[in-house]
Amino acid sequence: MKTDLDVPALAVFLFFFALVTVMGFVASHWKRPKTLASLDEWGLGGRQFGTWITWFLVGGDFYTAYTVIAVPALVYSVGAYGFFALPYTILVYPFVFMVMPKLWQVAKDNGYVTAADVVHGRYASRTLEAAVAITGVVATMPYIALQLIGMAAAVKALGFEGEMPLIAAFVVLALYTYSSGLRAPALIAFVKDIMIYIAVIAAISVIPGKLGGYANVFHAADEAFKAKGSGSIILGPTQYFAYATLALGSALAAFMYPHTLTGIFAAKSATTIRKNAVLLPAYTLMLGLLALLGYMGHAAQLKLASNNDVVPALFQTLFPSWFAGFAFAAIAIGALVPAAVMSIGAANLFTRNFWKAYVNPQIDTAGEATVAKLASLVVKVGALLVIIYLPTQFALDLQLLGGLWILQTLPALIFGLFTGWFTAPALLAGWVVGLFGGTYLTWMDGLKPLHLLSMGSFQATVYVGLIALAANIAVAVLVNLVMPKRPAAIASH
Repeated sequence: MKTDLDVPALAVFLFFFALVTVMGFVASHWKRPKTLASLDEWGLGGRQFGTWITWFLVGGDFYTAYTVIAVPALVYSVGAYGFFALPYTILVYPFVFMVMPKLWQVAKDNGYVTAADVVHGRYASRTLEAAVAITGVVATMPYIALQLIGMAAAVKALGFEGEMPLIAAFVVLALYTYSSGLRAPALIAFVKDIMIYIAVIAAISVIPGKLGGYANVFHAADEAFKAKGSGSIILGPTQYFAYATLALGSALAAFMYPHTLTGIFAAKSATTIRKNAVLLPAYTLMLGLLALLGYMGHAAQLKLASNNDVVPALFQTLFPSWFAGFAFAAIAIGALVPAAVMSIGAANLFTRNFWKAYVNPQIDTAGEATVAKLASLVVKVGALLVIIYLPTQFALDLQLLGGLWILQTLPALIFGLFTGWFTAPALLAGWVVGLFGGTYLTWMDGLKPLHLLSMGSFQATVYVGLIALAANIAVAVLVNLVMPKRPAAIASH
């Protein structure tokens, strides 16, 4: 990939970056908030986002810059295995359709802002609430850091070296998120997604023509994997089970993250969420097309220092500079939207489930908003420091563990919506076993997401998150059976 300063590309990049910066500050007046000195307004946009705003917001923070960079990079590296993101983003929407409207209604009726609020309201257990909140914050931090990796790939392709462009971009992000709250990423998500759709449609229309057609693209990828001795353009039989469990586990974990739940809680009705569960799969089509760029990288015979460079290098090599700048801006802005929502989600957790729970229970709504704004700044600075001072692989490893960890909050958050059978001690015991047992398995396997299960003659490679979740649920059931059951209490915030 070329790293010389590309002036036309830089000019286009700066134009769109300036455009979304202005939009980020203007967003504080969007949808006419009476005041932003309230967590409902700053952190959830007043819970008034309709179908289209929710579609762009949830899609914008679910399909991130790192997705745009990492999925094609994984396909470039290992082939068909990298397409697990497609069934995962198909499986997740029936789950959203059936479960999230119920969760939204509970949150709306009780004024809950976070998943931990819901858990505390259902079980009246500060310990279980803290467990869910800590898991949410810790799992989110490396996810924000990964957005910076996606942005760094685009900035490097423009010809910049060093960390200053990233620092400048995140200072801007921090300021307009502080000023406008969730309204800023919601408004910018419109521009971001339209730009990414344009870039992807151009890529799948133009690149195959320049590389001799799709048949040649697949042939070149197949030859590259054979020459390398690993990877393939179709799954091998031994990969089926691992592929399926990875997709299922990722789907169950996806809407447990604070940022995706923030998008859900900000919707104006349960019907809005159901409509989005029907409409959001359109993003899956885009993701599939994006993944094909990994195969195109082989056909273009790119020379890459990192697999993450495959998408920027394709645009840099096969498009005029101005359009490459447009695509790089789309990727960079694609980092700002989810990073903003993630920092808001983590800040909401800190404010409601740590500060209000343990430091200042009498805090008023304006005080909550102030604490959340400051916490969102701290979260962004923390993610930036991770990228600057720690190896990139550290963020990748933590994000892998983050998926496993956040999945362990599912029983506490979701089961209570449909049954009063489980108790807080049982769910807490399940969370401990799932979280620490899953982490131990992953650590012993060299920080790999898959674990080989052997039971007699049966052997299967399974996603560790699902193994941990199964242990989590089994322990919760067992503890519930042996401990005296008390009626679930209803708490309030």
